[in-house]
Amino acid sequence: MLAHHWREWLHLLKRVIRIPFDAHADTSPGIDTSTGSDMGVDTTTTTESGTTTDSMAVDSGTMTDSGTTTDSGTTTDSGTTTDSGTTTDSGATDTGASGDTSTTAAIKTVFIVMMENHSWTDIKGSASAPYINGTLLDKYAYAENYKTPAANHPSLPNYIWLEAGDNLGVTDDNDPSANHQSTTSHLVTQLEAKGITWKSYQEQISGTVCPLTSVTAMAGDYDPKHNPMVYFDDVTDTNSPSSAHCKAHVRPYSELVTDLAAAATTARYNFLTPNECNNMHGSGIGGSCGTFGGADLIKAGDDWLKVEIPKIQGSAAYKDGGVIFITWDEGTGLLSASDGPIGMIVVSELAKVKYSNTIAYTHSSTLKTVQSIFGVPLLRGAASSGVNDLRDLFTTYP
Repeated sequence: MLAHHWREWLHLLKRVIRIPFDAHADTSPGIDTSTGSDMGVDTTTTTESGTTTDSMAVDSGTMTDSGTTTDSGTTTDSGTTTDSGTTTDSGATDTGASGDTSTTAAIKTVFIVMMENHSWTDIKGSASAPYINGTLLDKYAYAENYKTPAANHPSLPNYIWLEAGDNLGVTDDNDPSANHQSTTSHLVTQLEAKGITWKSYQEQISGTVCPLTSVTAMAGDYDPKHNPMVYFDDVTDTNSPSSAHCKAHVRPYSELVTDLAAAATTARYNFLTPNECNNMHGSGIGGSCGTFGGADLIKAGDDWLKVEIPKIQGSAAYKDGGVIFITWDEGTGLLSASDGPIGMIVVSELAKVKYSNTIAYTHSSTLKTVQSIFGVPLLRGAASSGVNDLRDLFTTYP
């Protein structure tokens, strides 16, 4: 009897002065399954989405990441609660901060395929590009208004931009000996810091040295201006041809098919550059696919994609959250390249089907997308307000 009256008095006292009496017992890393007692204790359930609901309207409010509390009675969180109980931001922001999505994103592996020197009007509808027009555009998503950053020419400034979010003052196509960069604020160094694997696969290199200079061969050319990673001192040990770090990450394109044989040997981030005959650039006057020699460079590039894209699509890494971004460095121009629009094709099982948009994109959009996928901070142009990522081209992102 005394115990019964004691419980009633305690119940009444708690309701009058609203003692924050919490009887929760956390039984799992991200899910709170505790319930309140029959004494009016708050009954709260926390789900994996980060949303907490309260069964009693007792001074409960809405608490956001800013720490602001309102009287809505629901606690919300813009992040995702992982099994460790840590809440992280699930999306990129324009302030340079991006949440850790590297293990939770639907997109797990990225391949960027770089083509050269053609505006989208050259490619879309071209009889020289039946694979692009008849297969890729018919099955996947693409952008109609993707451009280079304004007046960012020639080639190298655009490749540097894709890696660093800016051309870093580079305005020509000179080798790393003239244009090497000391900054460590660029994409692949961000990835390494998080333990995310990367490789740059380049046609026509030997793999025995860090490829800091051009390679000319009958089958086509390699040019470092199409391989942005070798312009950063922390990748090349400051322009060292013998750099073990560089050689471990910058590999002959012929090795890609072997690496694709298993997910464990496929890098999470892959930057792919065909040689000058296969990337629609042309090897110049006197070369095997001379720019002015009458070669159908669009057809050569389209033929290369027809052979190589299915190899990637057949891999375990692609089938489990892989995406292939096919884009061009800059647009067509008689004496100098144009800003475009240039092509951006998103090949993925997570891409919208036979879809296009006219949203304004630049190379900053691609970098922002990749950084958002891997959950690393946005850099320079990728962090600028108004820069759109490529999420509209996907059904699931990131």
